[in-house]
Amino acid sequence: MTGSIVVRTTEQGLPLGIRIEASELYGKDPMQLAGEVLRLCQRSANRAGLARRKQLEAAGIGAASLAHSGLPTEAELARQEIVEEQDYDTEPQSWLRSI
Repeated sequence: MTGSIVVRTTEQGLPLGIRIEASELYGKDPMQLAGEVLRLCQRSANRAGLARRKQLEAAGIGAASLAHSGLPTEAELARQEIVEEQDYDTEPQSWLRSI
């Protein structure tokens, strides 16, 4: 990961800040760049959801309640990221930071 695209999002994946290095803007299809930003926002939201799930588990929320929460488990998130990387053929060229 080079950090050439950095996305900061809410827990829901709404972008709060996007930083794109100039090298990412030259020679790239704008739709491809927009797709990458969207994908990073979604990944950030999923990772924030996992962090929230862990907080709720630590607070004593039961497994049944967590199952209905829609928050991803570690296994679900790992599976999703593997599929995403296979579809994308490369790892993302950025760092994510959810707040």
